[in-house]
Amino acid sequence: MTVSTAYPADAEGVCVITVDHPPANALPVQGWYELADAVRAGGRDPEVRCVVLTAAGRGFNAGVDIKELQRDPGNAALIAVNRGCSEAFDAVYACEVPVVAAVRGFCLGGGIGLVGNADAIVASEDAVFGLPELDRGALGAATHLARLVPQHLMRTLYFTARTVTAPELLAHGSVWRVVPAAELLDAAMELAAEIARKDGHLLRLAKAALNGIDPVDVRRSYRFEQGFTFEASLAGTADRVRDTFGKEA
Repeated sequence: MTVSTAYPADAEGVCVITVDHPPANALPVQGWYELADAVRAGGRDPEVRCVVLTAAGRGFNAGVDIKELQRDPGNAALIAVNRGCSEAFDAVYACEVPVVAAVRGFCLGGGIGLVGNADAIVASEDAVFGLPELDRGALGAATHLARLVPQHLMRTLYFTARTVTAPELLAHGSVWRVVPAAELLDAAMELAAEIARKDGHLLRLAKAALNGIDPVDVRRSYRFEQGFTFEASLAGTADRVRDTFGKEA
């Protein structure tokens, strides 16, 4: 698991956090905590005025490491990953400075939790977003998908496990720009640099103010959803569905 932090010399006040966990950036429990720690550290740094969250490899994020859950005969891994995801999502939302998500390729499951809690999203033309939770024996992150698309579309995507493209999200106003993959990081850095030119103290006040007027408590709402994931696990439904992972025709 690799979560790296960089401070580009040509982008004063911008911190770039990159996740690189081959092959698909499906994170294990520890990975979610490492990501949360990195985002919080970036937000606490008085010299940072904007954080860019991005990923290396095949896609932005493929959610949790299903195989880690399958190796655990009990519920310890599920409880741990539930908490880890909640910590990472909350770190993005509560980051003291704005967070720009730079998304390429797939953004699934936990990836929706991250970008749904970000302050702005720049995406590549090939980016797709979705919640395959019902196909993976889980529930959750509808809280965050509802921040990206209208309510009825969110429900349709959730019940069908279908994905939505970056251009479609651009039409809904939840993605700032859609660019060719080769230009993604430059476009995200351009937006972050524009934000970072503002006064750092005012940016922190603005972030706190905007979070304070949100109509939904995203942390409490997501933890409520997670309770149903645990119920599915106790009922045996989660394991039955999860065991089909990787075996679909």
